[in-house]
Amino acid sequence: MKSKNIKKLIVVLIVVSAFIFIKPLRDGVSNMTKAFKDLESVKAYIRSFGPIAMVISFLMMILQSIAAPIPAFFITFANAAIWGWVTGSILSWTSAMVGATICFLIARFLGRDITEKFATKGALKDVDVFFDKYGKNAILVARLLPFVPFDPISYAAGLTSMGLGEFLIATGIGQLPATIIYSYAASKSTNPSTWLKGLIILFGVFALVYMMKKIYNDRQKKKS
Repeated sequence: MKSKNIKKLIVVLIVVSAFIFIKPLRDGVSNMTKAFKDLESVKAYIRSFGPIAMVISFLMMILQSIAAPIPAFFITFANAAIWGWVTGSILSWTSAMVGATICFLIARFLGRDITEKFATKGALKDVDVFFDKYGKNAILVARLLPFVPFDPISYAAGLTSMGLGEFLIATGIGQLPATIIYSYAASKSTNPSTWLKGLIILFGVFALVYMMKKIYNDRQKKKS
């Protein structure tokens, strides 16, 4: 077990070192992060790549899912503003799904032993209980809430017994409504942040009602 963990740590160190010491990678990530001043800056940055702009947007969404402290909705808004809400929705949803899958697989590859170096055993146990109890329903609700961080949910799911198929279905269904609505709002408004505030409240109320109903039904089953 120790030998396996050492090999996994070596792989992680190699990947991290690549982004630190390989100048093109380091500069690319740095320039991308600096572009996230506001929506216009993000759009200008993506457009600057011309024919490969879609590829860059796709990679940006994946990178923010894995590690970068970048708001995902900025990329979603930019995609819709540049390519229209239909194409923008497809691009944002697809790239976010790939990013979530990578996070899930990274957590599953590293395993609990290494992950416990970054989180307590108690915290991981709580995550197990939460996901085992609510399963894909927990993922579904979490994806509907734009203020819930995307990557921690994906990493946490990878540490549970949840299958990749279940995770992808719940993630795909959960994030689809928000992606479509955000994209449509961005294509129709010069100030989509106003829409975002309203949507956060709307999805928040929906998710709360959904989870309360789920808890109530579970308790009724236990009583019967």
